[in-house]
Amino acid sequence: MHTVGELLRQWRHRRRLSQLDLAIAADVSARHVSLVETGKSNPSADMVLRLADQLDVPLRDRNTLLLAAGFAPRYAERPLDDTALSAARNAVERVLRAHEPYPALAFDRRWDIIMTNRAVDPFLAECDPELLRPPVNLLRLGLDPRGLARLVVNLSDVRAVFRARVRRQLAAAPDPYLAALYADLLAPGPEDAPPDSDVMIHMIVRHAGRELRLFSTITTFGTPQDITLDEVAIESYYPADAETAAHLHR
Repeated sequence: MHTVGELLRQWRHRRRLSQLDLAIAADVSARHVSLVETGKSNPSADMVLRLADQLDVPLRDRNTLLLAAGFAPRYAERPLDDTALSAARNAVERVLRAHEPYPALAFDRRWDIIMTNRAVDPFLAECDPELLRPPVNLLRLGLDPRGLARLVVNLSDVRAVFRARVRRQLAAAPDPYLAALYADLLAPGPEDAPPDSDVMIHMIVRHAGRELRLFSTITTFGTPQDITLDEVAIESYYPADAETAAHLHR
């Protein structure tokens, strides 16, 4: 078990901040930060959260900091179908529905798919049913030859995009499960090279005898106070040319 001071030090190093940087951002003295990190001062719950906020610690890990400091967790984790999250779930559903006829899906921090719109269905129909057993993991679905990988023309480019995103995610907040997925599916090989693009990287998908060119955007909740909402992301795919748009409309 790590002390709260040790955990805060780890987060500070992860964010590449000095004790003085953190102290200035949190409006406390550098000496106080040092005393907390060395265990010579026991921080209050409010101080733990103030430092965690400046370190951009995810809500799940803020609970871990609070527990290490001897306090009860502050942030709940409810399933998305919980009554308390009904407004948020409805918002996700509306975003997905409104994006049709273009594909969109919602997934959690481990890339497990939570929800999709109907425009995703024709692509899932091409996948091995074994990969569609819940929980469906977007990384496995996208990179497994039995899944979407066999439809993706520029698979090496798409792998590079996934690799960069997961690497940034792990750098921001380490997760053993996600690290194992990275090692299994995304560890770079000698043949891997950075994708070449002047503007943005498109995903080129072969479907119904056509090559569809898509790019995506990511949407997250702006002010989450629940762990589930803090970890939900919506990926929306857009046509990169008129031919792809026409095909998706049909």
